[in-house]
Amino acid sequence: MVMGCYKPHTKVTKSVTMYDTLNLYLSASDVGDIPLMERTASYLEHPKGILDPETGAIVCYCGALGNLKVSVSNTGVSIKDGSLCKWFLGDNLQTMSRGDTQKAIEKLSDTLHLPVGKAKVTRLDVAQNIMVRYPVDVYLHHLGDLKSSTRLVEPNGIYYSQRLGRLCFYDKIREQKNHKEPIPELYKHGHCLRYEQRYKSRLPNQLTGVEIKASMLYDEAFYIMLLQRWRDTYFQIQKINDTQINISAMKTKQQLYKMGVLSLIERAGGVAQILQQITEAQATGEITKKQAFDLRTAINEATKCDGNITIESDAIKELDAKVKDAIKYFR
Repeated sequence: MVMGCYKPHTKVTKSVTMYDTLNLYLSASDVGDIPLMERTASYLEHPKGILDPETGAIVCYCGALGNLKVSVSNTGVSIKDGSLCKWFLGDNLQTMSRGDTQKAIEKLSDTLHLPVGKAKVTRLDVAQNIMVRYPVDVYLHHLGDLKSSTRLVEPNGIYYSQRLGRLCFYDKIREQKNHKEPIPELYKHGHCLRYEQRYKSRLPNQLTGVEIKASMLYDEAFYIMLLQRWRDTYFQIQKINDTQINISAMKTKQQLYKMGVLSLIERAGGVAQILQQITEAQATGEITKKQAFDLRTAINEATKCDGNITIESDAIKELDAKVKDAIKYFR
């Protein structure tokens, strides 16, 4: 994956996409002479000492700061497995600006009495809640394949598994209900599609080429680069068009052939389902690798917009526009 290129800039302005889950590690070498275990553990909620099974000595303390899990040892402090947005704003349905991010990192520093801005970022989720016109499942149905990713259809959404991360599309309101969490009035009578880009490991290799520190999260150039990647990755996903049966538009054998393939896809339950059938047929030896490739190619070609044979989905037009709008006002 091509690394982003940026020059540090720290002016804070409003933006509409946010950070969610964030994992940080602050090394003891970055905090000076502070006795980490003895001092920092006292700032945690419900700290619990973890003992060395051989010596019986406490080797680290594990506790929490709200929804964030924190562990402290003599070598460093780990903050992980929680939403920064939820910790700072109360829930992750709200939008967290770059200014909010700076305040959240400063609040963490004040709470722990440590320079959290120096912490290394080891996981980072960039996300946005997008209010849409139709039920979320309508939009998910139109999200096809993404190069170098495995498309996974799960009960709560569509996921794209990648070597170092994941893309996630799901119904945020349904998730809130499943977790028995409150739903703000703004969201109670609408449809909310959540789109997340999760960087789960080796962030320098994916992004900047240098170690990413917490203070960089509100650097303007770094933030803009992340937002553009979030937008651009969405537009790399193949979109599945609506089928328009229009016999008068059939001018060639090729167009008639494509219409037949599209009708077959619909009968099979969608692109994901028919591709899965092809994969299973190849795995069981019913078809060869070459035959499977040819079938996938025919499906990909048929699902592309082609004059009057297929029409672009209104749902996808709407989602395209809203993804673009989500990063329009970051300057």
